[in-house]
Amino acid sequence: MSSVLVWIVYDIVEDGVRNRVAKQCKKFGLQRVQKSVFLGRLENNRFDELGEICRDMIDEDTDSVYLFPFCQEDFRRINVLGQGFDRKLVNDEILAKFF
Repeated sequence: MSSVLVWIVYDIVEDGVRNRVAKQCKKFGLQRVQKSVFLGRLENNRFDELGEICRDMIDEDTDSVYLFPFCQEDFRRINVLGQGFDRKLVNDEILAKFF
């Protein structure tokens, strides 16, 4: 089964819902790289599954969750400017997995 690199970015109003979405991202093996941003590799079917789980948790009138798939070639072309990642959350070992 093929996998895809993904960014999960969210803006969720309620703390409880935001925490549940973060827990699901971690459960799926994603790495937190900013307070509301996760990065990792998912099997294609797991990408869709995580999207459905998030959709069921959020209030679509007030919240946003973005799931961005990337192929490895496109991912390597990403430019990170400034601080880029929260260094309290992301060390060089984690970055080496992706860049």
